[in-house]
Amino acid sequence: MILRELFLAIAGLVDLVFSIYVLILVGRALISWVNPDPYNPIVRFLHSATDPVLYRIQRLVPLQFGGIDFSPLVLLLALSFVQRILVVVLRSIAYSF
Repeated sequence: MILRELFLAIAGLVDLVFSIYVLILVGRALISWVNPDPYNPIVRFLHSATDPVLYRIQRLVPLQFGGIDFSPLVLLLALSFVQRILVVVLRSIAYSF
């Protein structure tokens, strides 16, 4: 019973962390449409939280067409896929106890 609750709590935490990162990524994509102040702390946080992952995607698959970078879209799809898999697996482990 305790293990079930532990795995359900972990599944909820994983789901929350992925959802927060998706919101950070969406915020990063939205600010890229304007010319933000690069010294703004919020802009710096959004870039520092997303740039390492986006740079890896851009190196593996260059997805720029017409000046539009599609790497955030690829990352959103990948995050959604991994989030669903992890949460389903953790919940199924929880209900196996």
